[in-house]
Amino acid sequence: MSYCSAIDFMSEERRILHKAYHDKLYGFPIHDDNELFCRLVLEINQAGLSWETILRKEGGFRKAYDNFDLDTVAAYTETDRERLMGDPGIIRNRLKINAAIENAKTIRQLQKDHGSFEKWLELNHPKTKEEWVKLFKKTFKFTGGEIVNEFLMSIGYLPGAHVEDCKVYREILAAKPLWVGK
Repeated sequence: MSYCSAIDFMSEERRILHKAYHDKLYGFPIHDDNELFCRLVLEINQAGLSWETILRKEGGFRKAYDNFDLDTVAAYTETDRERLMGDPGIIRNRLKINAAIENAKTIRQLQKDHGSFEKWLELNHPKTKEEWVKLFKKTFKFTGGEIVNEFLMSIGYLPGAHVEDCKVYREILAAKPLWVGK
């Protein structure tokens, strides 16, 4: 079995960068709200850029956003916003930075209302991609069709993260992603 075709045709340097994400993270369910928030922030920051750019900067994002601790990010002040705008380790886009902070606050409220971000996602499952996009646009900042689709595929709520002949596909099925059924 081969990797998804995107991986097959990459140079060795690029394959190494993408391999860990492709093999161990992409499409696998996430059960930690901070990591779900991390994935949402990374997907938002990818808008208009390559995923490779985001993979190269993931460590910078983790450092800049306090390892995506929801309580910490939700409490960020204007000083934190300016710190992030000056941080070359992340994407310095004010709209994306503001979205991360506001979305952390939104997720904190979802945790209060539903017990966790994951439970909120589960309560809304199953939905079509279009229904998910509408819900996310109503609930979160800086979320459109592609961001929502990639976020939900990357965490096992929508199919499509891997082609069926990819060796990781069977591992994803064994991890029981929600798109297989509730």
